[in-house]
Amino acid sequence: MLARVDLDVVATSQFFYTPIGETLLERLGQMIQTESRQPGFYALRSALILAAADPEGLTLLNVLRKFPTSSIRIDLARSLQISEELQALINQTNQAIALIKQQSITEASAQTPSQLPNLRRRGKFTWNKRTLTLDDRRRDRRFLADIYLPSTKTKAPIIVISHGLGSDRTSFEYLAQHLASYGFAVAVPEHPGSSAEQVGALLAGRSYKVEQPSEFINRPLDVKYLLDQLQRLDNSEPSFQLNLEQVGVIGQSFGGYTALALAGATLNFDQLHKDCDKLNDSWNASLLLQCQVLQLPRTQYSLHDPRVKAVIALNPITSSVFGDSLSKIQVPVMIVSSSGDTVAPALSEQILPFTWLTTPEKYLAIIENGTHFSTIGLTDPTRDPFILPSQVIGPNPVIARGYTSALSVAFFQTYIAEMPEYHPYLSATSAQAISQAPLNLSLVQSLSVQLPQPVK
Repeated sequence: MLARVDLDVVATSQFFYTPIGETLLERLGQMIQTESRQPGFYALRSALILAAADPEGLTLLNVLRKFPTSSIRIDLARSLQISEELQALINQTNQAIALIKQQSITEASAQTPSQLPNLRRRGKFTWNKRTLTLDDRRRDRRFLADIYLPSTKTKAPIIVISHGLGSDRTSFEYLAQHLASYGFAVAVPEHPGSSAEQVGALLAGRSYKVEQPSEFINRPLDVKYLLDQLQRLDNSEPSFQLNLEQVGVIGQSFGGYTALALAGATLNFDQLHKDCDKLNDSWNASLLLQCQVLQLPRTQYSLHDPRVKAVIALNPITSSVFGDSLSKIQVPVMIVSSSGDTVAPALSEQILPFTWLTTPEKYLAIIENGTHFSTIGLTDPTRDPFILPSQVIGPNPVIARGYTSALSVAFFQTYIAEMPEYHPYLSATSAQAISQAPLNLSLVQSLSVQLPQPVK
């Protein structure tokens, strides 16, 4: 009741006037009603904004105090139904995580342990950083990209890092530097329509949406344009020694979608229509974003880039926007999931979609007790207008960042740099060796267990 969430009043107000914020309020309004038995949509929005503005801050008790009617009606039957639905989803996720963890332990016990160097430590290469300003006039799209160039004697394979919604090119700076130290050239674009700057525009009242539906198209095209420009620079500037035939992509959340689209997954309008028609009955928060795709013209979008030879998707959104079109991906894929992800739920968005992949080189990593934000780097308060509370980020994110660094090096050295000596790192045994409580790590290449189907 008294637990405080520190949110700026302007940020709170602007969010609850967006389509996504209004959808969330509509769901809550099913349970919380005014004294005249009207849905509590407007009353809740008012109470939340007033509580955020109050010196005592945004607490449940303060929201109740600010509720604009003298009494509040709770639809007990609907509340109990929602509680049962949420508990069923939690139980199904926990059951799936437990099954995968046990499979990983069983596989590790059957594998021969090996003494491998710690890939969480920096590699041997130094690197230089350059920031490019890219201007794609065809799309009227201007954006920045940080390029990390390692001091190698041969052309360096390229890894592109795509940030999530509301993040920026600094969010995975730790990972870019880590990969560069292992000899990769790393390119980190800032997607202008879904970055921290876009969230800042929302909070300042200059934008009505967290993102535009066109971002589902523009993000992959940002990466394709970036690769085109790197090819031009490689041909014209001696300081750029790049191998454009060996490209990997790693992305988080919306960036995970971006990586999978570049790898060959296609927009699945049929699945979106089916799932978005039942949006008000779903507890998958990521559908609020995925269903924005239905505002786009229904056509064949060319998002795949054949230069991309392997991808890692961290906490991606996949279930409806791609659905079974994930089977079209023919390059190696690693999906990283977190058991405590309430934004893109593990079972719906990563675990079941992993089973739809048909590429033979596929991996599923599970971070137990991790959240949607565990792998993101330290936030720069001068750039990020919306600092997440520690309880949202979750416990010990340093451990999760260490996993991301190690798995990325092993995966891209194996499938992008074509160094098979790194393949032993992509095993249940290796994952178990670096696993640390409370964020225990499991890794499997297939699922031999029967998974529960998530409630809708």
